[in-house]
Amino acid sequence: MANQYLSVELLAPEVGDVAVVGGPEGRHAVTVSRLAVGEIVRVGNGSGIVASGTVTAVAPGEFQFLVDAIDEIPRPAPAIWLVQALAKGDRDELAIQAATELGVDGVIPWSASRSISRWEGAKIAKGQDRWIAVVREATKQSARGWLPEVAPLVSTKQLAELAETTRMLVLDPLAIDSLAEIEPNELDIVLVVGPEGGISPAEFELLYAAGAVGARLGNGILRTSTAGPAAIAVLSAKLGRWS
Repeated sequence: MANQYLSVELLAPEVGDVAVVGGPEGRHAVTVSRLAVGEIVRVGNGSGIVASGTVTAVAPGEFQFLVDAIDEIPRPAPAIWLVQALAKGDRDELAIQAATELGVDGVIPWSASRSISRWEGAKIAKGQDRWIAVVREATKQSARGWLPEVAPLVSTKQLAELAETTRMLVLDPLAIDSLAEIEPNELDIVLVVGPEGGISPAEFELLYAAGAVGARLGNGILRTSTAGPAAIAVLSAKLGRWS
């Protein structure tokens, strides 16, 4: 299997070009992965271009490869966004990692009223940077063409405002309709997952009043770390992304 890398400097190569990958990815490939001449690599730019080819040269901090093929991957539409409530431990990070591998197009950290974990002060920037790193690594692992965006932290009020312009689906174990029964439209899908203690009644009321729709995943209740990825798998199948 080819080694997978992301390089934002890889703009628009052509077949036959010799492309150079430097920066953190180049250093990691050379010093940690010990990439060697003759190995096959796939390098994406996170914006729909994935080039594959054979490594032709390795130097401290960078490598070069001869581009044998280029895949241009269209941006999925409608997009699927995951609003993941902050959760204790690494459960929120596990959620966005799996969601990225399963095809989410963007993630939004949410400070829900029942979130045990809190991003405050300097933790806000630190937390977002950590999520960006998790999403980036998951994108490489799954060889995706597009790097999902990590949006800034939102409050419940800001989340309600987002419901006015998107197709917001709130995972609610008491909802009448199952997620499999809800038909998407042309609007971007925003999937909302609560923290360990669930979404509070006041938050449900605010989001539903703003236009969000409740949806359940079967008859059970999943952990906050698994609910989002499971729902994204259902939506990806409904949208024909896995056909």
